[in-house]
Amino acid sequence: MRALMLLLAVLSLNAQKTVFLITDAEGVGGVCRQDQTDPKDAEMRQLLTGEINAAVEGFLAGGATEVIVWDGHDGSQTLSTLTIHPKARLVMGGLPASMLMERRFAAVAYVGQHSKADIKSGIMAHSYSSLGIQTMKLNGKAVGEIDVIAAMAGHFGTPVIMLSGDRAAADELREIVPGATMAVVKEGISRYTCISLSAPSARELIRDSARKSMELVGKIKPYVVPGPCTLEIEYTTRNSLPLEAEHRPGAEVLGDRTIRFRGKDVLEVWQRYRAR
Repeated sequence: MRALMLLLAVLSLNAQKTVFLITDAEGVGGVCRQDQTDPKDAEMRQLLTGEINAAVEGFLAGGATEVIVWDGHDGSQTLSTLTIHPKARLVMGGLPASMLMERRFAAVAYVGQHSKADIKSGIMAHSYSSLGIQTMKLNGKAVGEIDVIAAMAGHFGTPVIMLSGDRAAADELREIVPGATMAVVKEGISRYTCISLSAPSARELIRDSARKSMELVGKIKPYVVPGPCTLEIEYTTRNSLPLEAEHRPGAEVLGDRTIRFRGKDVLEVWQRYRAR
């Protein structure tokens, strides 16, 4: 009976077609320099908010009943309820290790997304922390936000349906979720040089892509990383692991700056990494 009630609850939530929209700044059209990514930069805030609101409009036009937005950029302090789409809801602050995916949204999408570290022509490419992390590997594969978010969503049975960002970010998601809808708003020439669409054109593309991506709900498969899992973090040269690092649950110290965590699945291994 309990299993049946859980199934009915999941089906009911999916029937509501709630889209969880995770945003960043480095992948926004018109943002190509590091100084532009300051959360208080007025132009970046306007550009990001415009792309988010276009995506919300597209998701709603495509059949979403609700869009929940989380600002994943630099402490979640870029967005405001004054300017966010009136039909969207805004998550303010940091997320738990589960990234709220236990709510089993109908779908997950990215806006303003960048590629992982060490990608040629990836605009401001990095994996979670451009200053703190050199390389992040999940089950031996180099990953960044795109892979980890998709894997966490997939752990709870939720698919990724759409991404907007630079071409490198779109190519990265296409490797693991080839059926997702991509809105490429700029192309990287080098780390801080890009060819970008205008803001109106980027918003139009994102709006249309979000609307079309809703057709994938119930059809596209979640991205699932099978357990057991390992997560290896190599920090940058300005960092050394703390003396007690080897005593953390599931941890193995591999060097002065590198630590590996083991867990039964992606959720557990990410929880162990996050439990600093």
